[in-house]
Amino acid sequence: MLRLVMLCLAHKIPDRLVISGDSTDHALHLHSPSAVALVSRVRWLADHCPVLMLQGTWSHEPPGTLSVFRELGGRHALHVADRIGQVGLTAAGEWVVSPGWSFGALPEGPVALFSCLPSVNRAAIAAAVGAADAAGATGEHVSALLRGLAPSHATARQLGLPTLLVSHGTVFGCTTEHGVPMAGFDHEFTTGSLFDAGAQAVLLGHIHRHQCWERDDGDGRRCIAYPGSIGRFHHGEAGDKGFLLWQVGSDSATCRLEATPARRTVDICFDGKPDLGALRAALVAQPVEGAWVRLRWSVPEEERNGVDRAAMRELLAGAAGVQFEGRILPVVRVRSGGIGQAGAMRDKVAAWAGVVGARPEPLWSCLDDLAACETQRIVDDALAEQEAATIDAQGPDGEAASDLKEVELAGDCIDVSQGAPA
Repeated sequence: MLRLVMLCLAHKIPDRLVISGDSTDHALHLHSPSAVALVSRVRWLADHCPVLMLQGTWSHEPPGTLSVFRELGGRHALHVADRIGQVGLTAAGEWVVSPGWSFGALPEGPVALFSCLPSVNRAAIAAAVGAADAAGATGEHVSALLRGLAPSHATARQLGLPTLLVSHGTVFGCTTEHGVPMAGFDHEFTTGSLFDAGAQAVLLGHIHRHQCWERDDGDGRRCIAYPGSIGRFHHGEAGDKGFLLWQVGSDSATCRLEATPARRTVDICFDGKPDLGALRAALVAQPVEGAWVRLRWSVPEEERNGVDRAAMRELLAGAAGVQFEGRILPVVRVRSGGIGQAGAMRDKVAAWAGVVGARPEPLWSCLDDLAACETQRIVDDALAEQEAATIDAQGPDGEAASDLKEVELAGDCIDVSQGAPA
């Protein structure tokens, strides 16, 4: 919106301004600085041209949020469209509002006709038709409404008036700012239903990526378009950010994206543990000064403490913001199949040995001792064997045996510990 204000200051003032919902990224308290800034800029725009504000997503603009804008005043009229209806804009810059969902007969003196369909309240539809049928019913009711607007748009075109449909929702098959196609049967619109409304221009809000669809038929050149968001708020958002400048006549409609300054985001991904050398090379190839950087990696659970976050943060010191996303790959322990079904301990050991590829025979004597001997005797024998091994390991002068012998003993211990059954 600030960029639009700058354009107006550069004497490129539009004839009228339409905000197609979600004027804020999330719900705001009226006393917050961002709400004060929004109100002041909308008032500034209303001093330069007529403004139409549409009710957007209810989580962004809870019911009643836009009511404050009705009280702003300004040199030109500001209309808040928070219900389904049509409005005509007069040559004097006044908004003429339909008493119902559409004009029975067009008012006298309009220079343009706007049809307004705010964001659909899905909870109300679910309460009316049931939650199970709400998704399908939304599209059906919206399609019927759009077809019902077609006669008034045809009449306006015959009178030489531009016709504009302003709405907020999802078009089946559109693409999100992260490149995900919106498929499914719970979206409000299809391009066919929007073209069936017969308006020359369809101004949509909700999806944060600019995209448009055009049709040139017997009703002239018509266009459906999302402006996208005016800023880049998340990593991975593709495309330019901005707002649309429209040229709309009674038989044609075109739009052009006017880019706005947006934060630059950079993603750096490692398949495994972050390599500081590779990170330095990546930063030489793609400087990140002033950018918002997201660094991703994935490491096994036992290596999670080996990631040097402090060093990476030092390398990224010139970035406007740094976001670390480390994925820890958990150690997966699989139980040996068949142990639970085996009855005797000897059978359990045999099942384990078959899974790990070990020979079970050396363990049979241990099992026999466990079954036949007292626990204390087994402990005493084990300690005696350890003491004897220590004496044998010393030379005739009491010195330790060769390093090779110690390595061999250590190797035996490692093999036994790794091969012990769980």
